[in-house]
Amino acid sequence: MEKANVYMTKEITPQNVTALYRALGITLPGRVAVKVHSGEVGNQNFILPSFWKPMVDEVNGTIVECNTAYEGERNTTKAHRKTMELHGWTKIAPVDIMDADGETVLPVSGGVHLKENYVGANLLNYDSLLVLSHFKGHPMGGFGGALKNISIGIASSHGKAHIHGAGDAAKLWSADHDAFLESMADAAQSVVSHFQGKTAYINVMKNLSVDCDCCAVAEDPKMADIGMLASLDPVALDQACVDLVYASADAGKKYLIERMESRNGIHTVEAAAALGIGTRKYELIQR
Repeated sequence: MEKANVYMTKEITPQNVTALYRALGITLPGRVAVKVHSGEVGNQNFILPSFWKPMVDEVNGTIVECNTAYEGERNTTKAHRKTMELHGWTKIAPVDIMDADGETVLPVSGGVHLKENYVGANLLNYDSLLVLSHFKGHPMGGFGGALKNISIGIASSHGKAHIHGAGDAAKLWSADHDAFLESMADAAQSVVSHFQGKTAYINVMKNLSVDCDCCAVAEDPKMADIGMLASLDPVALDQACVDLVYASADAGKKYLIERMESRNGIHTVEAAAALGIGTRKYELIQR
């Protein structure tokens, strides 16, 4: 597989988000689903709607999310809608909680653990997908980026448990850890296949906490912001972000690296590449 193009800028601004998107040379067709992370109530690190607004406007998109599989302020549609309003998402664009009316099944081709992926039923209402991700650490996945955002992020509440349990929702918190990471790759494969190339991915590397935006009580970042990256390949994009953390001169990177390595986070990227979702080889193009 040829190297994927990954575009990068160190200047983290809303205007540069749209510039990176345009550099990709793609025009997402039809009704565009814009996948973000709504942020758990109490979290201080998630990327604010005002930052994403110019990019959402650029594609005339609809903000999409799905309910969580654990306790919090996003585990029911009613609570999740309230959180989306509280955080300001409803002020910048239409918001769709995609599993509000149930789920649908996407087939997984060649999955290690999953043969099907349960996603919000409303995903089928969209023609293309723009994935806006906050790259940062994660208590279980090691890190979260584009691959996590299209797997766990697009899965229904039940689908999230299905992925965490490596095919058995009852094992939400008890499945083999690497099997969970591989299942995220399995789920991501189904979403990438569903949209057949009508996807674009942008990762923002700021507020680099070891914790996810899903944490109501999250660690403050201990390293400086790095920049923003965009690609048509989610595997290359996440790999590039991981590489930039390791390459950083910031002494505080040790905390994020420890989180990634202690959870074997890179294995999701490895598994996704093995499934043919994308390539870990990339050309980093500075802008």
